[in-house]
Amino acid sequence: MPSIQKPITLSQPCQPIWLVLLSFVWLILVSPPLQAQESVATVRLDGRALFRIGLNEELEAKPRAREVEKHLAAVLETPQGITRARINKIGEAGNSRQISVAGRQLVTVTPMDADANGKTIDTLAQEWAALIDRALVTAVERRDSERGRFVTSVQASVEMAFARLLESAINIIPRILAAVLVLLLFWGLATAVRALMRMVFSRVVNDLTVENLVRQVSYYTVWLLGLIVAASAFGLEPSTLATGLGLTSLALGFALKDILSNFVSGLLILTLRPFELGDQIIIGETEGSVERIELRATQIRTYDGRRVLVPNAETFTSRVTNNTAAPIRRGKVICSLGYEIDIGTISHVMREAAQATAGVLATPEASVRLSNLGQTELVFDAEFWCDSSRSDFVITASEVRKALVEALRAAGVSLPDQARQNVVLHAPDS
Repeated sequence: MPSIQKPITLSQPCQPIWLVLLSFVWLILVSPPLQAQESVATVRLDGRALFRIGLNEELEAKPRAREVEKHLAAVLETPQGITRARINKIGEAGNSRQISVAGRQLVTVTPMDADANGKTIDTLAQEWAALIDRALVTAVERRDSERGRFVTSVQASVEMAFARLLESAINIIPRILAAVLVLLLFWGLATAVRALMRMVFSRVVNDLTVENLVRQVSYYTVWLLGLIVAASAFGLEPSTLATGLGLTSLALGFALKDILSNFVSGLLILTLRPFELGDQIIIGETEGSVERIELRATQIRTYDGRRVLVPNAETFTSRVTNNTAAPIRRGKVICSLGYEIDIGTISHVMREAAQATAGVLATPEASVRLSNLGQTELVFDAEFWCDSSRSDFVITASEVRKALVEALRAAGVSLPDQARQNVVLHAPDS
């Protein structure tokens, strides 16, 4: 009898697209090289906004704003020495302006700042100087005592934290929404492309495996384009994204090693086609019909109705037996009979009985061989050919066993008490 399979429990793997999305989100939100660089930043004193500053030739906007805030805090350490802001020309051509208070340089106004604000450099420097003067006066008044200094310090820290959080949210949330909308758009586009491929192939090519390959490759290609466009909508430059991917490729390689292996194996399986949809195969202890071949795993429906997902890396590297690769298949029934029989006559009776069984093919013809001489019995192999699908094979094997028993009884042959009739599903090499 066929061996009874043990229960197989395999957890369903995550869909590849969600793993790609998680990797994408991790790259753009967590990895420092991929953080979107802001072109402007707000200079604050005690948590209150003074003016917005851009980048210069040496610093990005945020580090530059933090430098100005540090200088302002240092000026407030000696409030009695604070004077009105002074504006000085600097640079070889005198095209930049430097704002200082009490001899401490606070900020340099560059032509880039003037162009960004649409004003002349002198006008912008005067506006910033006036804002700094008013902010310093207010800050000194709030620090008129030790208690006021303490309260102001705590309040300023809280206001600064919430102000920066709100500023970051205002900058990031629209980008996130834009990226999400792009992903939703490409999700619909990828779904439509997959449906279109299914419709086209159902009319042009009658090959489910090729259809499956083209549908999945086109589906994930659209998704990849969507991720690139979403990254651009988020504010990431292609060069920045490439740099971040290069710096994080090692970590992603270790984290997604098995996933990438399954992807590559899935592409090879779909391209080389060792088996197709609907084939009945054996992979390790799993036997059943192939229902789907995805880029992540191969879905097999076992003969008892269970669904098993086998990772493609395991499928590609394991020994796979394809029972339905050929349309016909040979089966064998083993019979043990006593030494008192006429071997030639009984062999002919058994062959005729097997050949006349419903489901046994006329060509190649059934055959009976004496395979072994036991201590108390002669061992015969009754071989026959039938349809390779398991349902036909099992039913035909059962009918052959019945026909052999009836034919031997009709010929007056008494079967031994320990007679064995076994169906060999995989005939050994002869």
